Amino acid sequence: MPKSLEGKFVVAISSRALFDFEEENRFFESSNDRAYMDFQLSRLDMPAKPGVAFPLVKKLLAFNTTKDQQVAIVALSRNDPVSGLRVFRSAQEADLRLEQGVFTRGRPPYRYLKPLCATLFLSAKEEDVRAALNAGFAAARVYPDSAMAADRHPDEIRIAFDGDAVLFSDEAERVYAESGLAAFQAHEIKHAATPLPPGPFKPLLEALQPLQEAAPDAPMRVRTALVTARSAPAHERAIRTLMAWNIQVDEAMFLGGLEKADFLREFEPDFFFDDQTGYCDTAAKVGPTGHVVSGVKNETGKG
Repeated sequence: MPKSLEGKFVVAISSRALFDFEEENRFFESSNDRAYMDFQLSRLDMPAKPGVAFPLVKKLLAFNTTKDQQVAIVALSRNDPVSGLRVFRSAQEADLRLEQGVFTRGRPPYRYLKPLCATLFLSAKEEDVRAALNAGFAAARVYPDSAMAADRHPDEIRIAFDGDAVLFSDEAERVYAESGLAAFQAHEIKHAATPLPPGPFKPLLEALQPLQEAAPDAPMRVRTALVTARSAPAHERAIRTLMAWNIQVDEAMFLGGLEKADFLREFEPDFFFDDQTGYCDTAAKVGPTGHVVSGVKNETGKG
């Protein structure tokens, strides 16, 4: 019977998100793909250093046991197949279980997310993230230069999410963008009992639930946080939406414009996802960060 990834927590990840290929990327941008291929081949025996998402996927793989393989990490990259050799070799050297990989040599890779049954796509290339989100997958543009602290909380995965345009749709955020804060607050009070439509990362939060409910003796735990610029009274609709979805988060922070990075510094996430580059820029200084290129804030011609 053919092997299948269906039903697993699958992270599809680009080479630059998994490993530190920033020097190699600069070489690529100043040359061509043939020279880049030769450059990577010359470094085949030089294991790449961990990239911004490496600690997260390493922790996720800790949920796998000999009896139950719940998580799969798959390389999905615009790299050429020769450069893919170095990706696999670096994963082997780092004791990272990486069995599947798709390398497209410059072509958009998002079309392979469906047969890979991807739960999450992480890439350093905004164009590919946009395409993945438009295709209905949770995806984020990683900040390769994010601060990293891979050794903190070795037995716990901590993931933080923004609300509007990430976990929730951008319905309410559009009201704010078009009519201002007072109209946004009035809209959310009026619709407090009406669940928000789902955003692109609702499926990811759902997929984390079985991992959160792992047995007490599981080698890894999951802790989640909602970190949103919403404030009271707009907090109620967000909480009621999660209740309607039968999804729980461990912490919720309604910051009303306070700097998110200050709170993320205390929560210490393995990854934080937000749709606004302003919050991502500051968050990346305290921990791994991904820009969710969706919603009204990321439409062409808007900030």
